[in-house]
Amino acid sequence: MTTDPLTDPTPTPAAPYGTPETPRVAVRGEARIEVDPEIARISVTVGARGTDRRAALDDLTRRNNHAITLIKTYGDAIEKLETGAFSITPELTRHGRGERVRAYHGRVHLTVEITDFTILGELTTRLADLELTGIEGPWWSLRPDSPAHATARRQAVHEAVQRAREYAEALDARLAALVELADLGAENTANYGLPAPGGMRSRAVFGASESADAAPPLDLEPQRQRVYAQVNARFTMTPPKLNG
Repeated sequence: MTTDPLTDPTPTPAAPYGTPETPRVAVRGEARIEVDPEIARISVTVGARGTDRRAALDDLTRRNNHAITLIKTYGDAIEKLETGAFSITPELTRHGRGERVRAYHGRVHLTVEITDFTILGELTTRLADLELTGIEGPWWSLRPDSPAHATARRQAVHEAVQRAREYAEALDARLAALVELADLGAENTANYGLPAPGGMRSRAVFGASESADAAPPLDLEPQRQRVYAQVNARFTMTPPKLNG
C-alpha cells in the first residue's frame, strides 16, 4: 500500500545514521583543566561541659559568641558564616539501682567559607587556640558559577568539532552541518563541601586551652581544582570519496 506524502499526516522519521548523500559522524568531546580554588571551607565545633545544665548553656553561649566575634573581625574575607546543629546532652551515670546526671555537654557547629586565603592560616590557628573548640578543614572548592566551568565546556565543544573534522578529512570529505550537541555537564571532581582526595586538613581536638602567647599561623597551601566537561556531537558531512 502506498501513501500520498501530501495528505498522510504521519511524519517520516529521520534516518538515525544519515544517508549516502548526507552521512553523519558522531563524536565525543572532553576537556579536563586545573584551576586555583575560589573558596576554602572550615567546620568549627564549640563545646562546653558542666555539672549544671544552665551553667553549661551559659558557658556554651559565651564561647560561641567569642568564636563568632573572632571570625567576623576578618570582614570581607569571610564570605559566609552559618550556625548548624546545637545540642545540650546529659551524661548519665549509674547511682545505686538508678541513674543520675553526671554532667551536661553542649556543642554548637559553625560553617565558615573564606575567599581570602592569606588569612586562612591565622584564622584557623586562632580558632584552634580557643578552649574546647574543634576545627576541621579546609575543604577547597569552586563556586557553582565559576568561569572555569564555562572554559571547560568550550574546550570540550572545540575538541568535538576538531575530532569530527579529522574523521571527515580521513574520508576526503568535509563537515557540512551540526545536527546535535548534547551537554553531559561539567562538574568539579572535588565535591563542594566535602574533602577532596589529597586535600590539606587540619584538626584541633577538644580540650585546647586559651594561651597568652598566640600560636604561629598554619601554612595551608590551596589545592588545585580539577574541572571536567563532556559533550556528544553529531554532524553531517559531504559524501566521502571511498574510491580515491
